[in-house]
Amino acid sequence: MQTNNIGFLLTDIIRLMRREYLKSDLCMTPMQARALVYVSHYEGIRQVQLAEMLDIQPITLARLIDQLSEDNLVERRPDPKDRRAYGLYLMAKSAPLLEKIDVEVKRVREKALQGLTDEQVTVLQDALSVMHTNLSIDSSL
Repeated sequence: MQTNNIGFLLTDIIRLMRREYLKSDLCMTPMQARALVYVSHYEGIRQVQLAEMLDIQPITLARLIDQLSEDNLVERRPDPKDRRAYGLYLMAKSAPLLEKIDVEVKRVREKALQGLTDEQVTVLQDALSVMHTNLSIDSSL
């Protein structure tokens, strides 16, 4: 069922991009890859913060981080400011995997944007950025 409703369209595009990503030879789920990329951008991030950014439950993220830790891709280190908390850090083994993830992300993006001009891609990114900003503002405050 196709619809012009922007919410349905965005959700379907995400589903199709995820499906395309799964065609890669990477041995990790899209969520594991997203978590690893976020840790690479925000080394030292706490699990609770990362769960919020990924929009998943903390217990789900804990299991995901357990797997990444078992694979020697990330490690938990005590937070120097809060002895009850741990920060997440990349391990050396993650570098080549992050490069492969980047290649796959570019491949999927190129397929998704095929047929669009550079100008159309810029307009699309700008519009999505504005939508993101609009929805990130908590109107209940």
